[in-house]
Parts: sequence; structure tokens; C-alpha cells
Amino acid sequence: MRLRSDRCFYADSPPRPPGAAGRPRRHGAKFNYADSATWPAPTTTLTCQDDQYGAVTVAAWAGLHPKQQRHPGHGSGGPRPIVCGTVIRVQVERVPARTRPPKVLWLWWAGPGELDLDLAWRAYVRRFDLEHTIRFAKQSLGWATPRVRHPEQADRWTWLVLAADAQLRLARDAVADQRLPWERPRPQPRLSPYRVRRGLPRLLCMLGSPASTPKPTGCPPGRPKGPLLGTPRCAIRRSRSPPRSPRRRPPRPRRPPDRPSHPNAADLDRRQPSAPEGLNHKLRL
Repeated sequence: MRLRSDRCFYADSPPRPPGAAGRPRRHGAKFNYADSATWPAPTTTLTCQDDQYGAVTVAAWAGLHPKQQRHPGHGSGGPRPIVCGTVIRVQVERVPARTRPPKVLWLWWAGPGELDLDLAWRAYVRRFDLEHTIRFAKQSLGWATPRVRHPEQADRWTWLVLAADAQLRLARDAVADQRLPWERPRPQPRLSPYRVRRGLPRLLCMLGSPASTPKPTGCPPGRPKGPLLGTPRCAIRRSRSPPRSPRRRPPRPRRPPDRPSHPNAADLDRRQPSAPEGLNHKLRL
């Protein structure tokens, strides 16, 4: 695993002298990444040449351990566990992009068996390719899109995604570069899977497909009117029932005009008797 350039590791504690009192030491000499004066002589060194990184120098210090802050027994009051491993320092001459000066790479390895320095630093460099491949499979090829219920279904879908990725790798030499305006041009054999995927539809149109032409969906147009060309007369089925005349609706009755909301004065005289005039209206009779 990769570590920051300011980490500190510790060697094993020295043997305790006889008759010493107090708590025994758990950590020995300090190994500070940022201070080269604290580095002892490396346990193993390696120098090799690489096409992309130039001269590569690898140094390893075995028997170092960190001070763990988070561990399974955190908060129990017990002693912290000590995990010894190997600190690896990788220095390269150049980087493939050549846009910035190379930095020192610090790695830490812990495990059974003997450490191979050449395999260790190359495996970590290939880690970037693996991360980009996994991201491309998830985002572009839909590796994590389906929600399957059984492990067998997940295995089959994974193999389909790998087959699609293999087709993109094989089509790298046959696909034209469909780059975006802000992308730099690349030679044909160095096209990334993203760019190959952009130009793959044009290649598929040229290759064709063994599948039949898809049928249109929706409401079918039906048989065209009139006799079909090349069809025998007996094959045309005619209806025996007489043709139906179009149904006509009866005319709707006209609505009478509405009466005025305010009656005339003559209508009021006809409906209501005249009001008596004065108190002596009976004497007039």
C-alpha cells in the first residue's frame, strides 16, 4: 500500500538490560520519511531500467512497524498490536506524461513469504490501470447497473462485460479516433477504450449484423386498398353482408327563446289587482 511522505515507522525495541526497572519499551529507533538522517542502511536494493520510467532505484527496509491508532482492541485499554513489515522507497527518472517532475514513491508491504522488489513496484504501478479499468466497466459498460438476485447471474453478467471490453481492445486498430475538441490526438494503437467506444458504431454499421431487420412497433397500417398485385382473384375474400349506410343522427329540436327576466307593466296589471286609494274607497262604491 502507498503511504504519505511524512509518515514515521519504528524498529523493534532493543533488548532490555538486566536489572532495569519500569515498563519495557515497545518501539525502537524512529524511521522518518521526511528526514534522511533517520534512515539506516537499506536491507535490500534494486536498480533496473524501464521503457516508461527510465532508471528505477528501489530500496527496502525490513522489520519496521507503525503506531496503530485504530485497531480491533481500540478503547479496551490493552496494548496496541505491532505489525512488522517492509518499507519500500521507489525513485524513478521520469514519468510517462512528462508534465511534472517525478516524486518519491513510498510503499509498505507486510505478508508471508519473501518480498520481490521488482514485482512489488511494478504491481503497484499497474494498480492505476486496474482502477481505470474498473471505473470504465462500471460507468460505461454498466457492470454495476443491474440488480441481480443470484450469484450465478452476477457471474454471467461479469463475463458479458469482460467480453465487451475485449471487443473494444480488439477494435482499437480498426476504429477511427473520434476525439472531442479539447482532447489531444493519439496514434491509432494507443487509443483508450473511451475513444474506441465512440467510433465503434461506425464500425458496426460497416460489419453488419446477422440479426434480421427489426419490425416496426405501434398500430399496423393494415392491407392496402384495392386488389393486391400478383394475388389470385379467389384469394381475395369478400364480405357477404351488404354495405352499411352511414348512420345519421336525427336533427335536434330547436330551443325556444328565453322569456325576459323583467315582465312588462301590462303583465303586472293583469296579474295583481289595483291597490286601494285612501281610506274611503268603500264609500265610493
